[in-house]
Amino acid sequence: MTRNETKVISIGNVKIGGGSPVAIQSMTNTKTEDVEATVKQILALEKAGCEIIRCAVPTMEAAEALREIKKQIHIPLVADIHFDYRLAIAAIENGADKIRINPGNIGSEDRVRAVVEKAKEYNVPIRVGVNSGSLEKELVEKYHGVTAEGIVESALDKVRMIENMGYDNLVVSIKSSDVLMCVRAHELIAKECPYPLHVGITESGTITSGNIKSSVGLGIILYQGLGDTIRVSLTGDPVEEIKSAKLILKTLGLRKGGIEVVSCPTCGRTKIDLIGLANQVETMVTEFPLDIKVAVMGCVVNGPGEAKEADIGIAGGVGEGLLIKKGEIIKKVKEEDLLSVLREELEHWGK
Repeated sequence: MTRNETKVISIGNVKIGGGSPVAIQSMTNTKTEDVEATVKQILALEKAGCEIIRCAVPTMEAAEALREIKKQIHIPLVADIHFDYRLAIAAIENGADKIRINPGNIGSEDRVRAVVEKAKEYNVPIRVGVNSGSLEKELVEKYHGVTAEGIVESALDKVRMIENMGYDNLVVSIKSSDVLMCVRAHELIAKECPYPLHVGITESGTITSGNIKSSVGLGIILYQGLGDTIRVSLTGDPVEEIKSAKLILKTLGLRKGGIEVVSCPTCGRTKIDLIGLANQVETMVTEFPLDIKVAVMGCVVNGPGEAKEADIGIAGGVGEGLLIKKGEIIKKVKEEDLLSVLREELEHWGK
């Protein structure tokens, strides 16, 4: 089923499925028990554009911390639970807007039922998550290894178990670090699953490898009209996950707004630290809700021409640089002032 055909699920004040915009989410890497550090990270993620946030709940103290964390943030809070069903119940009671469980590692059916009954009482969605790394032994044997078909069968078994308990407020997640297996699994499950899909490439890696794997996998899946919420899993600052997710959605035409930064690949004419400048610009522009293109060019020779298709750009030279609008040079400035001049222009854009 495509995004337009899936059931609509409300996670706090964010709706996913049924043609709703693809929601961006991330996960904190702080100790959830440390309320101050966790809130600080969530607020930074909110500023970057995160729309749903998930926290690990490995202890009862972490479950209880959710109540205070939720008071200080502005986006839906998801509790990530493994193994202990009592933590899932406590997380719901402490205000989690959604819980993520793998029914296969929660324990007996009675324990899963206890979680489902509590979710039903509070009308909290359950994300049923299955990863290729935790696929049941019998399914590995049935399919002669870890396969897309096995992942899908495992997920649908868990979904049916919860449906049979009288609950269908569900989101489904099937993840693998194997990009093509992940793509295939989503293509298969979309034919049989009426629930919104949480899409991501699990354990995708560092900033570089993780971005490439996530962009390829998410790009293929989303382009087919599948997927309702995404997380770009990266080993690093979770703010980087949000930046990547926004760019993936914008590149696919699934999201408008936000400044697009283009920069030249550098060459022998480059006389400034273009890489450092481009990274600074990319970070700075996240503060501005503008739907424009900004160019960062490495030389004053070709800079104006190369920046012609951008709304605004800067080009660096030896000790000085140019401010450019639509390919026209507006003024020369000192090299060290390029970033601040660009910021000033953006602050007054359209005024």
